[in-house]
This record gives sequence, structure tokens and C-alpha cells, in this order.
Amino acid sequence: MKKVLLSLLLTVVFAVPAFSEMRDMPMKCHGGGHGQMMEMDHMDMMGGGMMFMEHADKLGLTDDQIAKMKSMHREMQKKQIRSNADLKIAEIELEEIMEVKDFDLNTAKSAVKKIGDMKTAQHVDMLKAMKDMRAVLTDEQFKNMHKMCMMKMGEEEPGERMIHKPAPKK
Repeated sequence: MKKVLLSLLLTVVFAVPAFSEMRDMPMKCHGGGHGQMMEMDHMDMMGGGMMFMEHADKLGLTDDQIAKMKSMHREMQKKQIRSNADLKIAEIELEEIMEVKDFDLNTAKSAVKKIGDMKTAQHVDMLKAMKDMRAVLTDEQFKNMHKMCMMKMGEEEPGERMIHKPAPKK
């Protein structure tokens, strides 16, 4: 029992700071990174959000498309603010549980599971929002957005890194 408790404690002590750092990492264009995908700044680089509005002319967005996307973006921002506040409260509650020397392991496990479930729900919500944003685009607009995104990452063409990848040294 002591080994299990020590393992859980060490996991929480090392994992929570790591997750906190990951949350602030920038995302790649189509979600290739990890961490807090939920932040609205990262949604822009993943094919959703304000990136569309910033490049509306280049993408050829109509006024109707822009209006739909702005509305979707605002709703997602509100949802994310609420969700992030709830997540922060759950993290504080976990800290409270672990304040005492002999904290209840089952209660701590439940709190950790709750935090994990909340993060998963945020991730799924972001994926849904991205899908909804992309559904507003025509196929041609999506292709142009994807090209712009890849250029923003420093590639001239999608897959360029794979083509020019140096052979492994022996």
C-alpha cells in the first residue's frame, strides 16, 4: 500500500508541473503538437478560429462565412474560458486533498480522474469546433488555408520535410 501511495504521489508531483508546461506550448498547424489544444490562440493555427478572418481575402471568404465563423469563434472562446476556470478549480481541489500528510488515496484518484476527464472533454470540444469551422469552407478554401498553414510552419509545400529528409547515418 505504501508503494502504491508513493507511486501516486510521485506521479502527481512530477506530472502536474509537466502538464502545466505542456499547456503553454505552441501548437503546429493541424494539431501535431501536445498540451493545451484548447487555447484559442492555438485553434487559429489548427485550421479554426481567427486565422480565417485574418486571411479572409486570401481565402476568398464571403461575408456570410465570416459572420458564421466569428460567431462560432466567440462561442468557443466563452466555452473555453468557463472550462479553463472549472479545470483550475479541480486542480486546486486536488491540492487541497493532498495537503494533509495522510490524504485519502481514493479521493485523490477521483480528483485526478476528474481533471483528466475535463481535459479530454476540452480536447474533444476543440476538435468539434475545428470541424465546424472547416465545414463552413469550400474545398478550395480549405486547400488554400492548409497551404498557408504549412507556409507558416516554414514549409513551402506540404510534406516537404519528408521528401528532403536526410538518410540515416550508419
